[in-house]
Amino acid sequence: MKKKEVLFNKKGQDILKKQLVAEPFERITVSFYKYFHCDQPQILRDNLYREWNKIKVFGRIYVATEGINAQLSVPENHWNDFRASLSRDENLAHVPLKKAIQDGKSFYKLTIKVRQELVSYGLPEKSYSMERVGNHLSAEEYNTALENPKTLIVDMRNYYESEIGRFENAIIPDVETSKELLPEVEKILTGHEEDKVLLYCTGGIRCEKASAYLIQQGFQDVNQLRGGIIQYAHDIKEKGIDSKFIGKNFVFDGRLGERVTDDVLAHCHICGSSCDVHKDCANDACHILFIQCESCTENLSGCCSEECQAFAALPIEEQKFRRKDPNMAVSNTFFDSRIKPKLNIPK
Repeated sequence: MKKKEVLFNKKGQDILKKQLVAEPFERITVSFYKYFHCDQPQILRDNLYREWNKIKVFGRIYVATEGINAQLSVPENHWNDFRASLSRDENLAHVPLKKAIQDGKSFYKLTIKVRQELVSYGLPEKSYSMERVGNHLSAEEYNTALENPKTLIVDMRNYYESEIGRFENAIIPDVETSKELLPEVEKILTGHEEDKVLLYCTGGIRCEKASAYLIQQGFQDVNQLRGGIIQYAHDIKEKGIDSKFIGKNFVFDGRLGERVTDDVLAHCHICGSSCDVHKDCANDACHILFIQCESCTENLSGCCSEECQAFAALPIEEQKFRRKDPNMAVSNTFFDSRIKPKLNIPK
């Protein structure tokens, strides 16, 4: 009997993380996206998994009928093999690759999923056209546009990303999901249809569709930062340009952030001291994302509250037992995704 092909990871998280630490080679963290029509996203997904799994590529990749969005960790010794795998697909052969600002242990397994949308805006198909997107501005052009006091610059990310780093004078929509973002941005920009609008996000993909939507809603001068914050950070360093972005760039992997400038904009959510380090609560029943200084990390054992610290200190079997009963599990942490910490960011 022919052995069934397995196109997903079956190893546990603990094993994978130990293997990652023990690797004798360096890795390159890279991201890319491309909007294109994909007739069979499941086939593309499976083909990519076969090729990348062989060369130990890790990462989080989404494939849809509208294209691909990928964040990857590629073994340095297999970089050429990775590039060759892209060149074999006509849609990916010339896709621009953005290397991370700072390398690190970003991913520990390969996950490729087929999704309805690359960015979960939930937009009706007739409300935008990817044939008409905003102007892509270089770092120099973006900085020049920022000098005009009438220019409106909008952060197309979630509030917790903006909290640790943002462009000066940016409008920060107070949202935490992509689905909330565009309605809020359109509301903020109403009345400015003829003004110059600058969008930015991590790597550019959120701005790409957002700009298409805004153009169709009647905004006449929509622009976006080419390659997002990641490419901007590379360009200002290579070309000796002053950075208008201050602080850290939030990333959705194990690093949780890349420093662009030395400015620390945020504060510890526990004690209020100056800090911009995101943590994942060490209590497995919580796992909330929050900002925590070294002192509070030590005092609370990496947890977000004393309640979570006490719960995490229980024997594993006791934790598992209590998590089955909502009345016994820790759920009264000091904030959750619906009760946000106070943000000291401009509106």
